[in-house]
Amino acid sequence: MRARARAFHEHMDGRRTVRAFAADPVPIEVIDDCIRTASTAPSGAHRQPWHFVVVGSAELKAQIRRAAEEEERRNYGGRMPPEWLEALEVFGTDANKEYLEVCPWLIVVFAQNSDPEGKKNYYVSESVGIATGMLIAALHDAGLAVLTHTPSPMVFLKRILERPKGERAYMLLGVGLPAKDCEVPDITRKDLAEVRSLRT
Repeated sequence: MRARARAFHEHMDGRRTVRAFAADPVPIEVIDDCIRTASTAPSGAHRQPWHFVVVGSAELKAQIRRAAEEEERRNYGGRMPPEWLEALEVFGTDANKEYLEVCPWLIVVFAQNSDPEGKKNYYVSESVGIATGMLIAALHDAGLAVLTHTPSPMVFLKRILERPKGERAYMLLGVGLPAKDCEVPDITRKDLAEVRSLRT
């Protein structure tokens, strides 16, 4: 158990978020298997309140990019407080989201507040958050890079992708191989002592 836990940590510690992707194709079967893994996540009352829309259409990706950038221009233009913008400076982010059209796949995660019959789901945000984390881990394990994007508000995703009542967009993931000239920030993660307390 210790060896497996250590090996998995070392593997996941190499995960980095990238903002420059190659247009190289990725087989849909890989994406599907990663979504199958995500769907093994625990959920409130085992309702599995998630839906993953996988977007490969160039036309849809262009629509999503236009709508996302429109919201981001508002964010960078005044919605976000100065301290938030300052925190983002090191990453060099801005309202331009070119990667949304370059990535071979976008995965839009939807949270289902109710099922198609209108029956309420429970612990939706918690359940979908766990499934999304497992999806990111599965994609990394498959050798893919992932960029998490949470444009706010995200209503445009539901409209463009024609999702039903009872769902809300939770997160947008850009998925693919990193560009050859991709740069990642030189980041460190908090030490174990900062994120874990032990009571015996």
